[in-house]
Amino acid sequence: MAKKQDQSSEIKSDNAQNPVARFTRYVEDAKAELRKVTWPTLPETKKATLAVLGFVAVMAVILGLVDLGLSALIKSILS
Repeated sequence: MAKKQDQSSEIKSDNAQNPVARFTRYVEDAKAELRKVTWPTLPETKKATLAVLGFVAVMAVILGLVDLGLSALIKSILS
């Protein structure tokens, strides 16, 4: 219970600070969180990039074929 009161009083004091101090605290907190991140290695990044590019290429082909099919259908309906 005391912990919640401490947090709420901390939040209230943050609201009382000027915008520059709040922004500075935000940047410091963001840096602290980024230090906790486990960043992927270069080979993992390359594999993920290739997987995404492969998926995009496959979806482009599928959507292109669907577009061609629907275009042909619309042309046949309208003519």
